[in-house]
Amino acid sequence: MAERATERMVVAASPEQCFAVVGDVERYTEWAADIKDVTVDHRDTEGRPLDVTFRAGAFGRSTIYTLVYDYSAAPRTLAWRQSSGDLTAKLDGSYTFEAAGDGSTNVTYTLEVELRVPLPGFIKRRAQFRIMHTALEELKGRVESSLTT
Repeated sequence: MAERATERMVVAASPEQCFAVVGDVERYTEWAADIKDVTVDHRDTEGRPLDVTFRAGAFGRSTIYTLVYDYSAAPRTLAWRQSSGDLTAKLDGSYTFEAAGDGSTNVTYTLEVELRVPLPGFIKRRAQFRIMHTALEELKGRVESSLTT
């Protein structure tokens, strides 16, 4: 059974700046601590990553999964679904960016995960926290630091 989680955070940047960082999947290894390798397998007609294989640290080992990106609601939303994975049967999610009145962005991250092997609840919750932390805290750090350089 898949578990779904949603987290929100305010980032001191425009929605376009946030989308640009999230859409640049080939640079995830520079700011997403658990991502070890990224390979763009296919691009869409606009040159954007469409099928992307990731190698990430998970549960003290390496995991490999491939995501298919959906740009139909870009640049407001970047969504994906997992097409293959060794530890996960489902790793579907999205980032949504909504402008706030002060020039910042409300970022919503949603993730639905289904593991191939059963794990105790506390391990699942710890993994969920780590994924959400990377997805939002490290994104916030990357976006906001890019504005000062």
